[in-house]
Amino acid sequence: MNVKNNNFIVKNKNASRNYHLGDKYQAGLVLEGWEVKGLRNGKVEVKDSYVTLRNNEAWVIGLKIDAPASLKNENIDPTRSRKLLLNKKEINKILDAVSQQGLTCILTSLYWKDNKIKCDIAIGKGKKTYDQREDVKKRDWNREKQRILKNSNR
Repeated sequence: MNVKNNNFIVKNKNASRNYHLGDKYQAGLVLEGWEVKGLRNGKVEVKDSYVTLRNNEAWVIGLKIDAPASLKNENIDPTRSRKLLLNKKEINKILDAVSQQGLTCILTSLYWKDNKIKCDIAIGKGKKTYDQREDVKKRDWNREKQRILKNSNR
């Protein structure tokens, strides 16, 4: 998954904050033309999106892509379910992981790869609030440690 930063459309920052992420997969998205235009304009929100499995197919739920201004009058659903393109082995691995208690599948990022829009999904276990607070404490301490080291080297 060697993706340059300028190819990213959007990252789901809440995913790593709210979940312990495990296995990651790369998937394609089935999109309509207006959705690609909306992604080019950066009008997308992945905050509350997740992946569900139905009939041995993966679907992303809650991905909001706003329509371009030229299509505002048409009857368009910005939060419709979108199919993910995964092979059967990957779907079976995700299904096995999600069937375990407490695991879920989350959309972590959307990006361009060649001329196609890809997404990264990950299997995650929800963090408790004390785990989230512990992560904030570690991040603050590492930041403070870097400041101390920087000032001591002067």
